[in-house]
Amino acid sequence: MAYTIAFANQKGGVGKTTSAVNISACLGALGKRVLLVDLDPQGNATSAVGVNKRDVRRSVYDVVIGQSGAAEATVRTKWDGLSLIPSTISLAGAEIDLIELDRRERALKKALDKVSGEYDVIAVDCPPSLGLLTVNALTAANGVVIPMQCEYFALEGLTQLMVSIKKVKQLYNPSLVITGILVTMYNGRLNLSVQVMDELKKYYADKLFSTVITRNVRLTEAPSYGAPAYHYDRNSKGSQAYLEVSKELLGRV
Repeated sequence: MAYTIAFANQKGGVGKTTSAVNISACLGALGKRVLLVDLDPQGNATSAVGVNKRDVRRSVYDVVIGQSGAAEATVRTKWDGLSLIPSTISLAGAEIDLIELDRRERALKKALDKVSGEYDVIAVDCPPSLGLLTVNALTAANGVVIPMQCEYFALEGLTQLMVSIKKVKQLYNPSLVITGILVTMYNGRLNLSVQVMDELKKYYADKLFSTVITRNVRLTEAPSYGAPAYHYDRNSKGSQAYLEVSKELLGRV
């Protein structure tokens, strides 16, 4: 059975999709069978692995509302070991449609359970909110990876996210754990970055990944070429950092 990881943070622009895509690609390159689930209506993870949203016939929206099985919506990417359940803008209406369903918080888990045996890791890229889609991802997950920037508001948001994870754990998924907190877009020359990192080490030392993701041009360029950074330029600092995080992740799960 696959180990399911939700990449979650209600704050946008913290490198959540970048982390989900690049860790998934690196795990595939390390020989793992990976299913990336794009649960964000923006569909950035879908584009970032080279899948054209206009060509998508069945998406994660069809999966969560029960109109398609996960297997039928899955597409193989051209990257080693990496498959995708794509997202389109139709997912924006999913939370309204889910309200009418019984056990609506378990819709994604129910679908993924049927394909879990075919993969080693299932990575779910959550939307930047704490709504019903993110609750679905946390209910389906074994663990949560929290990508975050070293800035004050991100630190505030982390506290709020921890409360939400605790609630989901109590109500729907008692086995849910925090797999790790991943610092992204780090700039050691900024005093604020250093201060926030110190706070994280003080309160979450056991959860922090030892590798931090610094700002890197290749990481920002790669999505425009429809390629994870590892396959766009595997020797770049960003690619190598995500490769190290992926190895550490395997050690944790």
